[in-house]
Amino acid sequence: MNKKHIVVIDDEENILELIKYNLESSGFKVSVFTSVEEAMDTINTESIDTMLLDVMLPGIDGISALERFRKSAHTKDIPILLVTAKSEEIDKVLGLELGADDYITKPFSVREVVARVKAAVRRNERNHEKDTEVSNHKIMIKGLEADIESHVITYQNEPIELTFKEFEILKLLMINKGRVLTREVILDKVWGYDYYGETRTVDVHIRYLRSKLDAYHIGDYIETVRGVGYKFIKE
Repeated sequence: MNKKHIVVIDDEENILELIKYNLESSGFKVSVFTSVEEAMDTINTESIDTMLLDVMLPGIDGISALERFRKSAHTKDIPILLVTAKSEEIDKVLGLELGADDYITKPFSVREVVARVKAAVRRNERNHEKDTEVSNHKIMIKGLEADIESHVITYQNEPIELTFKEFEILKLLMINKGRVLTREVILDKVWGYDYYGETRTVDVHIRYLRSKLDAYHIGDYIETVRGVGYKFIKE
């Protein structure tokens, strides 16, 4: 069985050594780099299962790199965990809006890093398993169509560009149209029961998803049920 490949980008070499040793001890193949530029050949040519990306990097910073990765067809679905020494919420919110799957704040325990990487890999595996189980399954509601097999969303036959998590949230809401889903349920179904993050993660992704739907004047297809969660309107 091939080892899962983890890419770690951090400009602190002692942190790279520590993470590399512990991830390799947990059975992963690990590639470490001190800059995004240094990592690009590996990222563009090899299969990556999860990426740990420091926010504060020389040259291309982590946020800029994340935005670039999410726009590339080759890297848009790779689970990316942001690592930041900052505690300001704006960094976390911006990262989530740009498509980060999770974030880790320095200082961190190595056990936490390993646990979050394992969780990201498991979630990614489950998502791929779901994709292979569903064949030619499409959901259509009021001109909005979700093609589960190809992970494509269209409105009146015009494609809407979404991140992987945004697609999964919208698909979940459409499947359960008219039913209120709590933030906890959405976290469980989209991120997995072993996700370490907060329910605010859901709010950030919903807000960004709505902004994309608003471009087609259909942002109100997703309703907020105050104090409970979210639901997709009925047909």
